[in-house]
Amino acid sequence: MKIPILMYHQIDAPPPRGTPLRGLTVAPASFAWQMRMLRLLGYQGLSMRDLEPYLSGDKQGKVVGLTFDDGYLNNLTHALPVLQANGFTATCYAVSSMLGGTNVWDAGKVAPKPLMGRSDWLAWHNAGMDVGSHTQTHANLKVLSDEESLQQIVQSKEDLERMLNAEVRHFCYPYGWFEAHHADMVRSAGYASATSTRRGRAQAGDDLFNLQRIMIARATNPLQLFMKVATAYEDKRA
Repeated sequence: MKIPILMYHQIDAPPPRGTPLRGLTVAPASFAWQMRMLRLLGYQGLSMRDLEPYLSGDKQGKVVGLTFDDGYLNNLTHALPVLQANGFTATCYAVSSMLGGTNVWDAGKVAPKPLMGRSDWLAWHNAGMDVGSHTQTHANLKVLSDEESLQQIVQSKEDLERMLNAEVRHFCYPYGWFEAHHADMVRSAGYASATSTRRGRAQAGDDLFNLQRIMIARATNPLQLFMKVATAYEDKRA
C-alpha cells in the first residue's frame, strides 16, 4: 500500500506575489481545509513516529504522513490547533542550534521568520506531536566534510533529546541534499528514518533513510491535493 508523506514548511499568510519561495507558505485557512479533506476522505494523519509500523509493514491502513521542515513558530500557532481538531499527529523537524532564532539559511531571499524556541518545542511535544532533527544549522551536508556532517547529524539528535527528555527518532535532510554515506551516518546515529525532497509516495520495504515525500504548496487546490495523495501528482506551477 502506498503511503503519502506530505511536506510542509510554513503555515502563515503568504508573502507578496513575486517573493522567492512564496509557494512554501500555506495559508492557515488552506491548511485547515486540507486536513479536514484528508479526514473526510478517510485518511489518518500521522507523525513519522506513528507512521513507523506502517512503513515497516507491521500495520496497514489508510494513512498519510504529516511533516513540517525547519520548525517555524507558525507551525505551533496555526498548524497545531488544526491537527488536534482532526485527531492527527505530525512531525516537525528542528534545526537544533537555532531554537528561538530565525531562518538565517534563507537570508537575502525571504524575510526572516521566527522559529520555535525551547518552550514552544516542549508545547508541541507535550501536545502529542513528534520532534525530528534537521541538523544543527540547516547544513548542506554535501559541502561538509564527513566529520562535520556526522557532527551535524549526531549532535542535533543529542541536543533535542536533552531538551525534550525523549528520544528523537526521525531525521530530515536539509534542502533534500545528501549522498549515500550521509544516509549511513543517519542510520548509525540511531535514527529510525530520514526523509528527502524526492517526490513520490512511500511503501513498506522502501529504504527508510531515503523516504520520498509530496510537497504541499501555497497554490495546491482540492483536486490537486487529492491527486497528490492518491498518485503523487506534481503540479509544476505550485
